[in-house]
Amino acid sequence: MRHTIITAALLFSLAPPIMADTPTGNPVEGQRLFMTYGCYQCHGTTGAGGVAGPKLAPDPLPLEGIRAKLRTPSGRMPVYTPKVISDAEIADIVAYLHSIPPGLPARDIPLLNH
Repeated sequence: MRHTIITAALLFSLAPPIMADTPTGNPVEGQRLFMTYGCYQCHGTTGAGGVAGPKLAPDPLPLEGIRAKLRTPSGRMPVYTPKVISDAEIADIVAYLHSIPPGLPARDIPLLNH
């Protein structure tokens, strides 16, 4: 019995954590909002970053981190108050950023391996 409890505890400790702020938004709507609000202008259409904005995807900040950056940005990024973009719309944008798959490694891109 003791081994069963220890084994169960070990397996539970190895399970990935369940994130409390896992986005529950709509990634399709999030992509539309990302384009509508002009996020793509600085962060690229897939959140890969650009000249004016850092990389957002893949592996974006958690929902609370992105919300905090939108509400109290640094640098030249405009402030996005709740009157401009709602928390639900932020969740949609975060869901879109989470839906973006990572790119291929350079070794898997034929043009880069000639």
